[in-house]
Amino acid sequence: MDLSTTLAQVNTLSVDDRIRLVQAIWDSISSQPEQIVLTEAQQIELARRLSAHEANPQAVTPWQEIKTQALARARTLE
Repeated sequence: MDLSTTLAQVNTLSVDDRIRLVQAIWDSISSQPEQIVLTEAQQIELARRLSAHEANPQAVTPWQEIKTQALARARTLE
């Protein structure tokens, strides 16, 4: 695969289509978590975030709210 050519093709898509593509790519990656290898720094950060969440589980923003905000910001960039 020629990554430069693929990226050039991706850049011809609308922002909404690129966001959907990124989401589809992420879904394909997250469906195989056993293949994701974290660095030591990533493991430490993950442990820190999990501890913070366990200490204060109400301090979260729902995914749908984050997604809505991100899509709204992306539309303003078009």
